[in-house]
Amino acid sequence: MSLRAACLALCLPLCLPAQETLRTKDVRAMGKGGANALPQLTALLTNPDVDIRREAVKQIAEIGTQRSLDPLIQATRDNDSEVQIRAADGLVNFYLPGYLTTGFAASVRRAGTSIKGRFVDTNDQVIDSYVQVRPEVIAALGVLVRGGSSMESRADAARAIGILRGRAAIPDLIQAAHSKDSAVIYESLIAMQKIRDPESAPGIAFLLRDLDQKVQVAAIETTGLLQNQSAVPDLVAVLKDARDNRVRRAALSAIAMLPVESSREIYARYMHDKDDKLRAAAAEGYGRLKNPADLPMLVNAFAEETKAEPRLSLAFAQVLLGKTTLSEFTPLEYLVNMLNSAAYHDEAFPFLVELARSQVVRLQLYKPMLEGTKDEKIYLARVIAASGDKNDLPQLEKLSHDDDPEVGKEALRASQSLQARL
Repeated sequence: MSLRAACLALCLPLCLPAQETLRTKDVRAMGKGGANALPQLTALLTNPDVDIRREAVKQIAEIGTQRSLDPLIQATRDNDSEVQIRAADGLVNFYLPGYLTTGFAASVRRAGTSIKGRFVDTNDQVIDSYVQVRPEVIAALGVLVRGGSSMESRADAARAIGILRGRAAIPDLIQAAHSKDSAVIYESLIAMQKIRDPESAPGIAFLLRDLDQKVQVAAIETTGLLQNQSAVPDLVAVLKDARDNRVRRAALSAIAMLPVESSREIYARYMHDKDDKLRAAAAEGYGRLKNPADLPMLVNAFAEETKAEPRLSLAFAQVLLGKTTLSEFTPLEYLVNMLNSAAYHDEAFPFLVELARSQVVRLQLYKPMLEGTKDEKIYLARVIAASGDKNDLPQLEKLSHDDDPEVGKEALRASQSLQARL
């Protein structure tokens, strides 16, 4: 390393070139000083050269210590879109290490005066419930989602709010949902799904008939997840008018999440549909009605069904209607077994989370959680974390001593999440 680079890495003021003569490679070298470089890098956030500011915020984000948060919050107020994006992703990265390599900023490329990047479709990242985020971080992201200098930075901020479970920014997300940009609206909806505040649901009802199909489907799904019972008539109308199967499936699934007896005729209409997902949604609706008289019909449908997705839904419905025993060939055992399937564990898991709100079901899940396969142990620990109560903590404590260190780690994490929720 040259003397000049060494001085920059050590952040020695006497070796630093004047700000007006700095180059981006000088800022990169400065970043090698780690946390000790933060005062100098923070000073560069007001540099008139936007390339210097972009590199400075990038280095601050990569340093990623507690002391990086205030400079990153400051950088969200920059008027350059790329600086805003890198600041937002840096804030997320502090609470979710590794995000800098997968977030929007990682794919940012400049094309003239605009920026190009790619939002990955897999948007399931969210911090554990026991992680406490500074209110100033959520406030800064809320301002950004409403008034970022580009639609890309606003959409990126919305995604960041969702990952950080930023409940305080829900009014900002609702305002962003009124944007004319589909990416901003979509990311705001997904963020609201992650935060799960039912009181926010009426604020997005106007999107149920959005002309952008991706936005419309997300709005329908969000309405169901947030349990907006008042939207059932609108969802029924959307289902009736749907010309696309994706919209039809989303609408029926949302109606099934909002059980009312008046929907029974709708469930009956789709129970034998040729579309697997529509049959599945209809079965879930019957289950959530919780009418014991429907159980024989669901048992017969489960025996006759050959496709995995509707079978999962039929098993779920039967457990809701009282078939809670876990033994060979029972519906609950079928759901637990599907946790071992790479293709269907993501479908079995939310069913088990919902079912485990019943203590009767949770008691049945102890045995496979403690004695089952590795996948069963890990997923069922997450189920208990999401739906358990204080009486389940001793079982997670037992699991934390599992011979497999990965299972033990997951049990400790589940215990922390459960205690944070209580």
